Amino acid sequence: MHKGSSTLSVQRRTGLDEAPADRRGKRKPSRRAGGTRLAAIDGLRLVAALAVAAYHYVGTTTPNFWGANDPKQFAPALHEISRYGWLGVEFFFIISGFVICLSCWGRTPVQFVVSRVSRLFPSYWCAVLMVVGLVLIARLVHLQAATPIDPRTVLGNLTMVPGPLGLQLIAGVAWTLWVEARFYLLMAIMLFFGLTYRRMIAFCGTWLTLAVIARELDSTVLDELFVSQYAGLFITGIALYLMHRFGQNLVLWLLAGFAWCYELTVLNDRVTAHAVKPADGGAISWAVCAAILTCFLAVLALAGIGPLARLRWRWLVTAGALTYPFYLVHQSIGIPVAKGLLQTVPALGVLPSMAVAAVFSLLLSGAIYRMVENPLMRVLRRQLTRGMSPRQPSTDTTASRQDEQGGTRRQLTPPAGQSTKPATPADADSVRSDA
Repeated sequence: MHKGSSTLSVQRRTGLDEAPADRRGKRKPSRRAGGTRLAAIDGLRLVAALAVAAYHYVGTTTPNFWGANDPKQFAPALHEISRYGWLGVEFFFIISGFVICLSCWGRTPVQFVVSRVSRLFPSYWCAVLMVVGLVLIARLVHLQAATPIDPRTVLGNLTMVPGPLGLQLIAGVAWTLWVEARFYLLMAIMLFFGLTYRRMIAFCGTWLTLAVIARELDSTVLDELFVSQYAGLFITGIALYLMHRFGQNLVLWLLAGFAWCYELTVLNDRVTAHAVKPADGGAISWAVCAAILTCFLAVLALAGIGPLARLRWRWLVTAGALTYPFYLVHQSIGIPVAKGLLQTVPALGVLPSMAVAAVFSLLLSGAIYRMVENPLMRVLRRQLTRGMSPRQPSTDTTASRQDEQGGTRRQLTPPAGQSTKPATPADADSVRSDA
């Protein structure tokens, strides 16, 4: 009886930290943690990107953005809906909490860093350089380009953190990548300790608490470190992933609930930031934003732990692959294309020009993925992995170096009873060099 109770308690503890073990002590994978790709979540990523694109194309409230054509006039209903498209960014961050937790589980910190760098930078570099090329061509033909290009700005943008460096963004959506990077940093720190169920719950609870403290203290430093504006989104996504991997329980639902209540509260800051003058549309409704974002969350839950998780449509995976390059180019390249069409073929109309630009951006995204991101990602991953694990010197080479160093030390040691003169500065330098 005592032995059986002890075994049961060990199994319960193991189940909270990792996948349960079978009777032979061999670890079994969780039935929910299978390696099947969640195609529905790939599709949701493209939905989020299209929502952001709708906001930039039709939902813009910038006066004279499309010249004499005002979206409030030629597409009032579509404009009013698209004004909320910026919530696609928030949706991205919820998905990121789920997907990044999934992708880094069981990896080392080095593997995680290599995967993120090789995944993000090829398409980003390509998008930045394409915008630079587009601006240079516009200058050659004496056209006005809104994006300022100079060597310092280009170099700063290639780092993916132009905002913190005080530079204007060449790819306008790149500010979200800095938010993601800080989330990756927090996850990389957790990987040093090892990801387990209980550690991730403790991590999320601690992160949420620190985000609250950052806002209470109104500390810019703590806000930057703990991403207080978006922490609830990432934590909710992580909670959904833990449900996907380990099953649903009250602890995880409470964690998700607290994180969501926090996020909807601080969402008001983003809502206020998107308010404009009454003549340009006025304020937008916090209640509507909260409802839309909650609907996004519900769909993600269906895709991660609900019936949509069983979808295996390959086109959804393809849509997910196109999402990142499309997100990068739809604004910085797609909008100039639409404006160029309006100038050269005004009879085409505004909405058709936008549609052509959006389709062009999708086709360009496919080309970037196939010709740049996919091949360069493989090369970067291989080379970065090799660079993070350099070759160790062979045994023969190490022994030879040790013999040479030993011989040098013997030459520098005088025989017993023999005096030596003080070392000159040159001699002292050479000794330190040998050492």
